[in-house]
Amino acid sequence: MIDMLFITVPNCAQCAKAKHVIEKVQPDFPELKVEYIDVTVHPEILQQYRVLSAPGIVLNGKLEYTGGLEEDAFRERLRQLSGA
Repeated sequence: MIDMLFITVPNCAQCAKAKHVIEKVQPDFPELKVEYIDVTVHPEILQQYRVLSAPGIVLNGKLEYTGGLEEDAFRERLRQLSGA
């Protein structure tokens, strides 16, 4: 299981792009469990994970990406975490 927190804010262009990447990649990684968190509802998440820019991507409790998400690098990281 790969636990992912997708930390986002409303009307964020980079967040929308990252969400598209996640949705595109997710079918290839059935062990990926994604939880979407809006920081306007849960602002404490920013401090908890030290997110400085949206989106923030937390994988298995560790902040891995901020400010954007590239599909190839994301796929490779998921492969590493899944042991594939």
